[in-house]
Amino acid sequence: MEISAHGRLEVRITAADVGKRVSVRRLSEPGATREKFTDTVGVLTSWDNGVLMITRRDGQSVRIAESALVAGKVVPAAPARRRGPAASYPELARIASRAWRPVESEQLGEWELRAAGGFTRRANSVLPLGDPGLELDAALDAVRRWYGERGLPAYVQTATGAEGTQELLCAELERRGWVREVTAELWIGALAPVADRAEGSGVVLSREADEAWLARYRRKGVSEVALRVLGCGFPRSSEAESAGGPSVWFATVPGEGEEAPAAAIGRCVVDGRWAGFAAVEVDPGRRRQGLATEVMAALARRALAEGASAAWLQVEDDNEGARTLYAGLGMAPHHAYHHYREPDASGA
Repeated sequence: MEISAHGRLEVRITAADVGKRVSVRRLSEPGATREKFTDTVGVLTSWDNGVLMITRRDGQSVRIAESALVAGKVVPAAPARRRGPAASYPELARIASRAWRPVESEQLGEWELRAAGGFTRRANSVLPLGDPGLELDAALDAVRRWYGERGLPAYVQTATGAEGTQELLCAELERRGWVREVTAELWIGALAPVADRAEGSGVVLSREADEAWLARYRRKGVSEVALRVLGCGFPRSSEAESAGGPSVWFATVPGEGEEAPAAAIGRCVVDGRWAGFAAVEVDPGRRRQGLATEVMAALARRALAEGASAAWLQVEDDNEGARTLYAGLGMAPHHAYHHYREPDASGA
């Protein structure tokens, strides 16, 4: 908190600081003692009618009465990372989007409208990395029309918690009644420690997701659209390099029997210095045997051979098993991301 030369706490933020990252201390209850102070760090997303709204790193909004403020100051836009590769949010957002390609996309200014027949929100949502070229209400109307023409609800994917993320857009969407359905995190880390963690000798790598891989993949009834999003048939590494596109690999630990589902699977997309991991799944009967680590290590070695040096992946907040695994591989959260659904639309 900000302390004056006289040793007093001071509020050194105003409504002019909307959009900046701030740290504030407030009284938890009217007339409370010092022990009832609460600290909040996040982006100041509004200051209207005596009420501040601060969006924290995880995307949760905190409303604070101006009268409850005890101290406050503007803090650096993004705290220094203690480990892992340096990366901005826009760089990672574009890398993640290329790794999970929609079947159809269209630009609305600097917003990308993406559709893939409803297969996953990531491939059926707007990626707003800049100015849509319209006032926000007009842009959202255009988004609704575009998705409505395709028989899909409109989703907007936003992010919070890092430099260049979209706390202000989140607040504007919430003010307009858009509903946040999903929050997850994008984690990053160095690639070599992942490769060194296990031998991966029993893992089979392929350019295609075969029947055993698809049988283990948790999304049932995988369609042709889903196969395109997954990247089956993407170019091989040499072709990908010349075409400037990603290189996709599928990993399989065979199950028992020729027609049995895989015991474990994974997917990796190599794109420049980044290797993105997804669809790491293990037969429930064979969990806690290190198979997920074996899969990721084998994919990481393949990615290192293609010139990657950094790893990323996405994990939902409530997946404690995966979070423990990835933390053990030296990875850590970079930012949170959210999917907002248009008001009064049914989920997808």
